[in-house]
Amino acid sequence: MPNAYIQLAIAIIAEVIGTSSLKASDNFSNLIPTLLVFGGYGISFYFLANVVKEIPVGITYAIWSGAGIVLVALISIVIYRQVPDFAAWLGMGLIIAGIVVMNVFSNMTGH
Repeated sequence: MPNAYIQLAIAIIAEVIGTSSLKASDNFSNLIPTLLVFGGYGISFYFLANVVKEIPVGITYAIWSGAGIVLVALISIVIYRQVPDFAAWLGMGLIIAGIVVMNVFSNMTGH
């Protein structure tokens, strides 16, 4: 299996694809976006299950969910024309800062 952080990146990308396809699935009535939703989440959870064997679950989830939130918000700008306001940009910055703080300064990471 690839490095845990590579697997985490795959899990994040898969989750972002799944989440970004939810709106286009139109309550699961459009086949291709629906397949992307289920496939994305399935792949994501498969890789997350592998990642938590090597990286503490709290760190794994913080990175996975935080990166997912920011990436989905950025993708929604392009696909759905949903432009974040100042508070949204600030919140995304704080999420990124939180992930960095947890990884660099926390003993929880086991580094």
